[in-house]
Amino acid sequence: MTNFTSLETTPRLLVVATGNRGKVVEIQEYMADLNLQLQLKPKDLEVEETGKTFLANACLKASEVAKATQKWAIGDDSGLTVDALDGRPGIYSARYAPTVAEQIERVLRELENNPNRQAKFVCALAIARPDGTIALKSEGICCGEILYSPRGNGGFGYDPIFYVPSEEKTFAQMPPDTKRSLSHRGQAFQKLLPQIKEIFL
Repeated sequence: MTNFTSLETTPRLLVVATGNRGKVVEIQEYMADLNLQLQLKPKDLEVEETGKTFLANACLKASEVAKATQKWAIGDDSGLTVDALDGRPGIYSARYAPTVAEQIERVLRELENNPNRQAKFVCALAIARPDGTIALKSEGICCGEILYSPRGNGGFGYDPIFYVPSEEKTFAQMPPDTKRSLSHRGQAFQKLLPQIKEIFL
């Protein structure tokens, strides 16, 4: 992690409300210039995602983890919405099937040969204070298309079937730096980082 010159030399701890290490790595990359230490939420701490929107779930996860750990926490809820599937899988993206391969297979099967392949990735972020109140929140969207079959070996989740026409690549084919700048998560962080710096620095 890049050191940031400030009056505080000890990194502040920010608990990431997820059990997904890949997501923590991505978040760390967006926050590389901040003097923050990120850690996964406790394994036995589960938060039921009862929100009806990505933002509601992000706030819920951040708040519950913050209260349980008594530390600042960041919640992230993201997923794929497909126009021809009436927005599915949406907030159920991570639960659309038991495995990632089956999730991709289900989306492709439900779309079949539908010519309308328009879709978007949505990411909502929320940061909660140790008492569970929400301090910051933002949302980012990346528009693209669903391919007829996967391409690329990078990324995770639905990345191999999410194609960005301007780059002529799927998320799974993009270099990490390109994906970070274009992605829904990247856009959400671009909005949030100036406010994070005000709080933590």
